[in-house]
Amino acid sequence: MARRAPSNDPAWHPASTSLAFMRQLWTLAHALDVRSKWMARHLGVTGPQRLVVRMIGQRPSVSAGELARLLDLHPSTLTGILARLRARRLIVAVRDPEDRRRVRLSLTAAGRAIDRHRRGTVEAAVQAALATVPARDRMAAERVLAAVRAQLAR
Repeated sequence: MARRAPSNDPAWHPASTSLAFMRQLWTLAHALDVRSKWMARHLGVTGPQRLVVRMIGQRPSVSAGELARLLDLHPSTLTGILARLRARRLIVAVRDPEDRRRVRLSLTAAGRAIDRHRRGTVEAAVQAALATVPARDRMAAERVLAAVRAQLAR
């Protein structure tokens, strides 16, 4: 079996900027998936599920539609995550008394415990990484990621 070359080996750096960036995106996507699976085993929620829990914790009584807009997701994508969180009794959905078509989401006591938990989460890793770079670099990275996402959505 061939030995894997270290990522800092110049022979392994792609010739084009886009390929080099794609390589970083691919390895990031893989690392997010690995951490998400770890979270599912140890915390009982995946990375995306915990992000939804965190967002509901930040905005108690948020509607599902508002949450989809905040996360920039199609509502149908969010529906499955919300169903799994309700099944695990981490969130409750209550009909809005002023608009019976709207559902308001809140965390249960178990959901609040997940919201408070930080160790080993994707959020903790991102927070630690962001602490190592200047704000201008973070803002530039956000702009690049938003531009890539916009191109992929076309």
